[in-house]
Amino acid sequence: MPERINLTRRVAVVTGAASGIGRAISVALGRRGCRLALADIDEVGLLDTERLASGGQLRISLHRLDVADRMGVAALPAAVLATHGRVDLLVNNAGVALGGTFEEVAASEFEWLFDINFWGVVRTMRAFLPHLRKSDDARIVNLSSVFGLIAPASQTAYAASKFAVRGFSNALMQELEGSSVGVTVVHPGVVATAIADHGRSLTGADQKVVAERMEGVKSLLRLPPEVAAETIVEGIERRAKRILSVGTRKPLR
Repeated sequence: MPERINLTRRVAVVTGAASGIGRAISVALGRRGCRLALADIDEVGLLDTERLASGGQLRISLHRLDVADRMGVAALPAAVLATHGRVDLLVNNAGVALGGTFEEVAASEFEWLFDINFWGVVRTMRAFLPHLRKSDDARIVNLSSVFGLIAPASQTAYAASKFAVRGFSNALMQELEGSSVGVTVVHPGVVATAIADHGRSLTGADQKVVAERMEGVKSLLRLPPEVAAETIVEGIERRAKRILSVGTRKPLR
C-alpha cells in the first residue's frame, strides 16, 4: 500500500455528522474529494453539514440514524451501498456526555450512555466490516476521548465508555493487522462542541451542583472543531494508529 491514503473518490461513512467534530470531519473529508454517507439522529443538522461539505461537487447521502437502534444500524450498509456502491472509511464519531459521580448516575443512565458511546461503535463495526474488507484500502476510525486516556472524578460513565472504545480499537487493530483494513483510534480533548449541553440531566444529583460542574467543563472547551478535524483527517491520511487532538496539529503514530 502507498504511504498515504488518497481520500479522493473514496466513500466515507460518518456517524454523528450533524454537528461538532462529526460535521467538521465531514467537511474536511469533503475538501479532499471524499464521497460522504452522513448519519445522525438530527436530520436538520445533517442538511447543514451537507451544505457545508458539498461544494456542489460531491456525492453525499444523508441517513437518519440512532446508533442505539440495532435494526437501524443493521440496515445502514444497504442504504449506503445503494447510493455509493462501496465503503472505504468508517468514522465512528456519534457520542453523548453524562457528567456525574458513580453514585449520582443511575444504572439506566449509565446503560443509556454505553448503548451509544460503546455499543454504537460495536454495532456499526459488525454492520460495515464485511463491506470494508472488500475495499483495497479501508480504514476504521473510532473516536474515543482524552477521557479514554485519563479518568477524572465526575466522569465515571463517560470515561468508562471511552476507555472501552480505546481497548476495543487497540485489540481490533491487532486482529486486522496485515489486512486491507486499518484502524485508527482518536482521543480528542477540549474541543468546543455542544456535547456538554446535549448530555442527559441526572435524576439522582443536586441540579445546581451539576450545572456548576458543567459550566466548569464548558469553560475548558476552546479548541475549534475545524482544527481538531484537520488533525484527525491528516492522521487518517498518514495511517496513524492513534491521534491525540488537544490543540496540537501533530498526530501520534
